[in-house]
Amino acid sequence: MAEEKQLSDEDMERVQGYLKRGYNDTERKPFRPIRMMILLVAVVSILSMLSMFIARQAGVF
Repeated sequence: MAEEKQLSDEDMERVQGYLKRGYNDTERKPFRPIRMMILLVAVVSILSMLSMFIARQAGVF
């Protein structure tokens, strides 16, 4: 197998400096998939009800 190349100390310092700058140093909240699914179901349900209301008003339903 081929050996993996290691960064020099100078390059490693540059990488660490970049990672510590502004955007990359931002703390983020943990991803919550259950919350996203609940929100998605709520939005789809609301849009479906709105669609059915508009269809009834137009005499289609």
